[in-house]
Amino acid sequence: MAWPDELDAAVEIEIETQRPDRDQPRRTTIWAVVDDGDVFVRSWRGDTARWYNEILADPEAAVIVDGASTPVRAVPATDPESVERASAGLQTKYAGTSEVDSMVRDEILHTTLRLEPR
Repeated sequence: MAWPDELDAAVEIEIETQRPDRDQPRRTTIWAVVDDGDVFVRSWRGDTARWYNEILADPEAAVIVDGASTPVRAVPATDPESVERASAGLQTKYAGTSEVDSMVRDEILHTTLRLEPR
């Protein structure tokens, strides 16, 4: 995968996370935005999302785009600049969708993560 160009072009990606008590990883479809080479994701369900809690417990994950998997490490990106960059990216990339407003709600901004390739 051409990092981060393919993520920037993809409408949705899959994030593959691992629970410590499970043998197999699980995949969840999420949105990703790229700003100045940084890849940001956020949980629209806030703290209740399974994938978000799994990636907090084990930040080693994988991103799947068009069947190609890239190992990543999730890093909290809750500083005001990162949160704003992610929010602006979401509002630009997903402008015109009915779901975009749910991705920039104040109560979920703290779930912003930066994905770094491993």
